[in-house]
Amino acid sequence: HVQLVESGGGSVQVGGSLRLSCAYSGRTYSYCMGWFRQAPGETREGVAATETDGSTYYANSVKGRFTISKDDTKNILHLQMNNLDTEDTAMYYCAAETTRRRLGCRTIYENQLFDNWGQGTQVTVS
Repeated sequence: HVQLVESGGGSVQVGGSLRLSCAYSGRTYSYCMGWFRQAPGETREGVAATETDGSTYYANSVKGRFTISKDDTKNILHLQMNNLDTEDTAMYYCAAETTRRRLGCRTIYENQLFDNWGQGTQVTVS
């Protein structure tokens, strides 16, 4: 089991930047980690994911603007968000998968099959 705590959310103007962080503890080896978001009245959607070999996956809507990175020395997952738009307003969640490596990180990410989830951090762009 992995404990995940997100931080770094807040309010920002259109075109601004934010850097989200997700501190993970407990069973700290996570094959696949990702960021998701959910806007009011909308379903949760994938934003980005990364796996242990360094591969990354991004939603088309954030490609070129968001960057996912993982610092295993500090047990922190980051999401650098640049050129933010009002459509990026949502609660952002961190997720980690520790057991089902055979599925592949892309499959885990695209189907939201993570077994550990954080509580979320709010991002508001206006």
